[in-house]
Amino acid sequence: MSKRLKSKYKINRRLRCNLWGRPKSPYNRREYGPGQHGQRRRKPSDYSIQLQAKQKLKGYYGNIGEKKFHRYYEDAERVKGDTSENLIGLLERRLDAVVYRAKFVPTVFAARQFVNHGHVRVNGKKVNIPSYQMKEGDVVEVRDKSKAMALVLEAMASPERDVPEYISVDERKMAATFVRVPKLEDVPYPVQMEPNLVIEYYSR
Repeated sequence: MSKRLKSKYKINRRLRCNLWGRPKSPYNRREYGPGQHGQRRRKPSDYSIQLQAKQKLKGYYGNIGEKKFHRYYEDAERVKGDTSENLIGLLERRLDAVVYRAKFVPTVFAARQFVNHGHVRVNGKKVNIPSYQMKEGDVVEVRDKSKAMALVLEAMASPERDVPEYISVDERKMAATFVRVPKLEDVPYPVQMEPNLVIEYYSR
């Protein structure tokens, strides 16, 4: 279970955005930071803008530690192509991200717990590592014993989110195929993500 589960919505107010696009977010009612100085406005420095971009992207995917997130940056830098696009690709290839995108669970936090507790299989084999990197053509499916869970049924029936084009879902089998690695423009973030600023932050 993510340590942020009970306080995840505090991230929204600290970052001044509804990070996951959830209707219950307190940011929908109070569009300012928490605490007695939350409504103060100061011109942010370049560093603070870059830092906030990193915190938004890191926070969106649940409980990714700083060391692990920095490793994603290093891996993205080693691959040919646009580093910021490579970073998004690595994050979206995470098993918990694919489970969330496929609408097997309602939140990224639930996705991490769902995978940790062994409720999914990848290509027929049990995988309980949320950071497992999916490859194109890999199939993730909900374990038979878990298909009747209320959490799963409610999430799949919810009209709150749509499944993106880079994932193909068979709702009857509760299975999803990771079709391709997405680009930034393909990912349905509820808020604007700026991975280019994250790259600037780490390359200082």
